[in-house]
Amino acid sequence: MRFQIILTPDDNGTLLATCPDLPEGTTFGDDKADALSHAADAVAEAVAARLAAFDDVPEPSTAPDMPSVALNTQLAMKVLLKRALWNAKVNRAELARRLDVHRPQVDRLFDPKHATRLDQYDAAFHAVGMALVVQAHQAA
Repeated sequence: MRFQIILTPDDNGTLLATCPDLPEGTTFGDDKADALSHAADAVAEAVAARLAAFDDVPEPSTAPDMPSVALNTQLAMKVLLKRALWNAKVNRAELARRLDVHRPQVDRLFDPKHATRLDQYDAAFHAVGMALVVQAHQAA
């Protein structure tokens, strides 16, 4: 899951890094590499904040000529699970019922600071009629 980043020269010699899909993910860097490194952190924090509030995380825009930053796998799976619940019109209480677990266990599935086990993701996706498929791609 990659989010596009717009790099704009700032008036003090730095680069402003903004994410069109996550306006709160704005930062800067001394050069392109530094700005993209900071942008990756800013995007991850913006997504984590949205997950913590159970708010929408938009589908990333695609523009092949723009730089982008990727979410780590754990955070990306949390976003995909949230979307799966939304699409299935299943709330967290209903997911807890389907998984036969307590609500705090379901809440941890979306907690960006909690390292969820793969079997828990598999069970949660299965509970909403989906399967998690993992693919490897050549690194950018």
